[in-house]
Amino acid sequence: MSAKLKDKVALITGASRGIGAAVATRFAAEGAHVILVARSVGGLEEVDDAIQAVGGSATLVPLDLLDTAAIDGLAAPLLERWGKLDILIGNAGMLGKLMPIQQYVPALWEDVFKLNVHANWRLIRALDPLLRQSDAGRALFVTASAAKEHKQFWSAYSASKAALEALVETYAAETAKTKLRVNLIDPGPTRSKLRLMAYPGEDDSVLPAAEDHADLFLQTILQGQDVHGTRIEA
Repeated sequence: MSAKLKDKVALITGASRGIGAAVATRFAAEGAHVILVARSVGGLEEVDDAIQAVGGSATLVPLDLLDTAAIDGLAAPLLERWGKLDILIGNAGMLGKLMPIQQYVPALWEDVFKLNVHANWRLIRALDPLLRQSDAGRALFVTASAAKEHKQFWSAYSASKAALEALVETYAAETAKTKLRVNLIDPGPTRSKLRLMAYPGEDDSVLPAAEDHADLFLQTILQGQDVHGTRIEA
């Protein structure tokens, strides 16, 4: 690898599998120290093994982002150890269930919004000062076409992703005159657990693997100065 992210510090949520794991491994191979945030300790350890195999380094942070108040605790250790954060990837997300709106269980509806929207707001709130300490801070938040398509039975996921897009676009507008660059990124259909839940009968062998999207994330990070505020699509 070319070490395009040498000496960068990157925090990635939902990093124990799928796109989060693939992006973390790629960033680590490019020289970044990656901070892996996810619920699954076993999953984080597997990703750490993959990162070590490519000569990279990682810090594991087992954290359930549904405990949104706990997100505030991420900032102090980062400040103490590195004094900055160069890259934030808000990747963790939840589908919920596909069902008519009126049948949605309130607790599940609230969890979908808690993870897809509130957790990302808490990340921004906690980590914005550290991102501004970077010479070239980058923040990417993963969205989906459901934010704009509004298909039947997708109410919670669709509405939460639409809310996320409004949140991130506002953040991009508020940081336009800073060194920080903010984007939404839509990888498109991906062979993943979330996709399988949405389309259980689909032949996912024809879909791109999570690793196939790692370049899109890397290029968006590297081109941040030119694409600030843009919704990046595969």
